[in-house]
Amino acid sequence: MPILAGLSEEMKASRPLADIQVGICLHVEPKTAVLCQVLVDAGAEVVITGSPGTTKDPVAESLRATGVTVYGCAADDAVAHKTNIASVMSHRPQVILDNGADLAACAARQGVSIVGGTEETTTGANRLREELSGDVPFPVIVINDSPLKAIVENQHGVGQTVVEGFMRTTNLLIPRRKFAVIGYGWCGRGIARYLKSYGGDVVVVDTDEIRALEAALDGFEVRGLDAAAPWSDVLITVTGRPDIVRREHLESMKDGAILANAGHFSWEIDLAGVARHPVKEGVERLDVAGGKRLYLLASGEMLNLAGGGGNPIETMDLGLSLQALSLARVAQSTDALVTGPQPVPDDINRDVARRMLAALSG
Repeated sequence: MPILAGLSEEMKASRPLADIQVGICLHVEPKTAVLCQVLVDAGAEVVITGSPGTTKDPVAESLRATGVTVYGCAADDAVAHKTNIASVMSHRPQVILDNGADLAACAARQGVSIVGGTEETTTGANRLREELSGDVPFPVIVINDSPLKAIVENQHGVGQTVVEGFMRTTNLLIPRRKFAVIGYGWCGRGIARYLKSYGGDVVVVDTDEIRALEAALDGFEVRGLDAAAPWSDVLITVTGRPDIVRREHLESMKDGAILANAGHFSWEIDLAGVARHPVKEGVERLDVAGGKRLYLLASGEMLNLAGGGGNPIETMDLGLSLQALSLARVAQSTDALVTGPQPVPDDINRDVARRMLAALSG
């Protein structure tokens, strides 16, 4: 991760996070561990938890050995995750790095005084601008709003690794299989394009007229979910919204069809009251009306992380470098930032773009 390596050397000298407690909610996996070391080199005290199903236990142990406080393990469910969030916030961090706006929501509920923070995801950005609108009295730089993250990490990183996660988890072929991709944002378009490049038959569902038109011009058939669900062999959600796929959609699907999610939370497929039975690691059978059997991958968590190795190293080098520089900006220049969610400053985007281009050209 050459961009982060360069930032580490610079931040060891400047120490922009000296004596600052940084609370993190981010997938605890090897690439995140590199970011944690950069923040420690920058002078921060780091406390971190992951998201349900995405913590790699050996990485957590390795981080603890370096003095980073880590809450959680691979087996954590949504209930344990809430406890882990509360544990991170009990350290009273001044700066937060959030993933799904869980730390920001906890800070708002508890009245924790936060200098500022960052948000990694579309889901978290939606929560900050909707559910938590007006409740977060500190600046939050939304990394997901960066054009760099959209192009490099979301489109190419998520697109590639969700397809890899599907193949690893199911051991099935892509060609001629019918895939419905629900949501054509940056992640959704990456997934659809990579599936198509592997030979999959892909239909796109998006209620936003502009995105739907873009998908059509990109060569995809566009349908409503009511039509796409019974057509598909595999249905993948990537909207960042809850309860997109409902019981009536499940009951309309083919016997043996597969469900997966690439959004941040496992809430996109409404599984309330559905009987679930483990089949093998990463696969559960769902029993629905009419004796149909559907198959759920990675418990509905993010398929590229829970069912694979996460985004490619190069894409995360870029995304986590945006995080490191944005956290330093929040800590050092809070007065120059507005309250609430806001995009990555342009100079940070351009700095990281130059660094990545140099790394790729080397």
